[in-house]
Amino acid sequence: MAIAKAERLMNLALCLLGTRRPLTKRELRSSIEAYIEAGNDDAFNRMFERDKDDLRELGLVIETVEGIEGDIGYLARRDSNRLPPITLDAEEAAALGLAAKIWQQARLAGAASGALQKLRAAGMPLADGTDYDAGQPHSALEPRIPAHEAAFEPLMLACRDRRPVVFDYRKSNAARPEQRQVEPWILECWRGHWYVAGWDRERAAERVFRLSRITGKVRSRQGAFTAPVPDHVTVRETVESWAGETATGTARIRLRAEHGYPLRARALTVRELGDGWDELEIPNGHGLDAWLVEFGPDVVVLEPAELRAEVIDRLRAVAKG
Repeated sequence: MAIAKAERLMNLALCLLGTRRPLTKRELRSSIEAYIEAGNDDAFNRMFERDKDDLRELGLVIETVEGIEGDIGYLARRDSNRLPPITLDAEEAAALGLAAKIWQQARLAGAASGALQKLRAAGMPLADGTDYDAGQPHSALEPRIPAHEAAFEPLMLACRDRRPVVFDYRKSNAARPEQRQVEPWILECWRGHWYVAGWDRERAAERVFRLSRITGKVRSRQGAFTAPVPDHVTVRETVESWAGETATGTARIRLRAEHGYPLRARALTVRELGDGWDELEIPNGHGLDAWLVEFGPDVVVLEPAELRAEVIDRLRAVAKG
């Protein structure tokens, strides 16, 4: 259905852009196969009006012109729909090159690389004379944004198209996955892990899911979103808070020497204990227990007691499989 509509919109846009005079509904209906097969006039009129509105929402400038005999015609003048030349400064080009690296392991890798090649072919240096090719390394230290999870691409498309999804999700302290029905809003990468934020239909609440804990396939569902999509900045703050970025207090932990450098980078204080251990005071927020579990036996929570209990529960769940 989505492919058929996209093809219909493309054909309508080409007709409107390719004509030198306004085309009436009758002429457009006889020129586009999907309109010929529409059936009665009412079905065609509804389809045409929706398509015209969709093209205008996409940015196509469509003029409505009344002819000498009172007929209404439509056209999209090329000079009104021509994009200005694309110019990027060094910082924008560097950001574009970095964004293209996301798709190295995804199906869109070829498209991302091709887009960069077209920019270079147009004579545009991508940043300080350096080509930020998504497939070629250019320095010993190169930024990477991993996107290895199988759920990444279907969720990215679902966020783009505003489609509900269903997937099985295993929480870090659960032995078995549970099915979740989600209206995905946005994907965010935080500390090397991808998260999707959205509306959990069964719980009727906003939730954040880590992609690496999604098991099986992400399946799309028909229908529109039932909850409003919040502002992008609000969603990003939610992901950071859920994953432990927003601190509500502090915690004391023992950390094995020469280990846990991400924890040391966030530490408020560090004290050597001897015998190969250090004591750290770190910010404590939602999701810290899940992060500490990733360091396994190299971390021991001293306080608060609630955090210690949560980490122990998660470790026991992992041990049980």
